[in-house]
Amino acid sequence: MDSSTGIQQADLGADVSDYFALLKPRVMSLVVFTALVGMLLAPNSLHPFVGVLAILTIAIGGGAAGALNMYFDADIDAIMSRTKNRPIPAGRMKKNQALGFGLFLAGFSVSLLGLATNLLAAGILALTIFYYVVIYTIWLKRITPQNIVIGGAAGAFPVVIGWVAVTGSISVESLVLFSIVFLWTPPHFWALALYKKGDYEAAQIPMLPNVAGERATIVQIIIYSALLAIAGLLPVAFGFAGYIYGGVAAVLGIAMLTLSVRLVGGDAKQMRQRARKLFTFSLSYLFVIFLVLLLETLFFRMSGVS
Repeated sequence: MDSSTGIQQADLGADVSDYFALLKPRVMSLVVFTALVGMLLAPNSLHPFVGVLAILTIAIGGGAAGALNMYFDADIDAIMSRTKNRPIPAGRMKKNQALGFGLFLAGFSVSLLGLATNLLAAGILALTIFYYVVIYTIWLKRITPQNIVIGGAAGAFPVVIGWVAVTGSISVESLVLFSIVFLWTPPHFWALALYKKGDYEAAQIPMLPNVAGERATIVQIIIYSALLAIAGLLPVAFGFAGYIYGGVAAVLGIAMLTLSVRLVGGDAKQMRQRARKLFTFSLSYLFVIFLVLLLETLFFRMSGVS
């Protein structure tokens, strides 16, 4: 084990599952889902084969960002309980293997998306990878408690990439979808940071609870949850969602805000339990709100209702 970082010496025992783990499959599933929503909500359509190819390349691009993130974060991954069993800190893979793998996938995904769809979509995918790896991982993550807010744009880009892959342009609708994911990111990750505060403190990552304190973090969570509740209704305001979606979005927004407000009061143990509940609910929030928007849109299209 490297005593300076806590990373075990690699034994070159990496297998397919380790390379798959580098892609951060849970994060990739969110990338794929939001990109798919962006593609299917777009007013035009792609040939099914091209559509599948586009989603695959976007997923690979997201995985490339994850692999490069693990390369640069190997030292802190070795310290945090939820990441210490990743391939590099666990000693199953050398850092340079992850670097080479990530760089190859990044170049491959951007090139293939450009050939399959259009250069604007490929450019935004390249920007997403750069933003997540350089702006967030290398620069912001270790120096500012606002890392999640600024870095959250990387997680919000895939829905725009999906839209642009189909239409070749950025529209108001795609920016509205971007805003929902962007505003969802801070309360989602700050809830995680509240009940994993010790991990971030040990790794010396300046997450908001460790720098500004739990009370200030809770205030920020409430503010962003309120903004998210409003943003969730913007598809109705801009005319590309109906009242079914609007009703679901309103209920989910109120529920998210209620869970955020409930973080106030109680002892530290209760606060951590409530933060974990908020984190879990936030995962469902984004999935359900986009799924309902997608299903409603597809239903109206099939029914011939504009």
